[in-house]
Amino acid sequence: MIFLRYESFRGYLRMFPVTSVIIAINLVVFFYDKWIGGGALIERGAFFENPVDDPYGLKEPWRYVTSIFLHGGYEHLFFNLFAILVFAPPLERMLKSGRYALFYLLCGIAANAFSAVIHTDYLASVGASGAIYGVYGAYLYLATMKKTLDEASRKTVYTILVFGIIYSVVAQGINLWAHVGGGIAGFLFAYIYDRSLSARRN
Repeated sequence: MIFLRYESFRGYLRMFPVTSVIIAINLVVFFYDKWIGGGALIERGAFFENPVDDPYGLKEPWRYVTSIFLHGGYEHLFFNLFAILVFAPPLERMLKSGRYALFYLLCGIAANAFSAVIHTDYLASVGASGAIYGVYGAYLYLATMKKTLDEASRKTVYTILVFGIIYSVVAQGINLWAHVGGGIAGFLFAYIYDRSLSARRN
């Protein structure tokens, strides 16, 4: 099972620096905005789509990135950071830190873009879950196409995806299409990376 974490705190920071930085940024941004900023960061950084004059959120394109590091409440923050803490490290180790950082950002951006294309109404969205589903999408590729994950890890990936999609459908205030878009992006990026590695070997 690749998702079990046994590292000490210092060992975790040393082995998974990008994951650690992502968690730290999310915590600092959330508590600053909650305790000091009065919600100003949410207002300025949430991904926003206006179907009348800005259907794809391109008038303020930075929101495609800033929204990935913002959260609407304690529960939202806790569940996303728990997912990052547990599930991101093996992928950072596989991709190496620099590539993983790029992968994470691109999945978050792709999640917002996919959501903007699908949605036809007003949309305001925050959260790391689009990027997190990108991580899940990469594992889905490894589980189904490469078949390199052990059985317990494969079952964990399938379970998380099934329950995650069901929850995204039935719960209110969840941006389902960002989850779907992030998952598709992660799967495709993993495929592209795998093909590039195979081409280099050959």
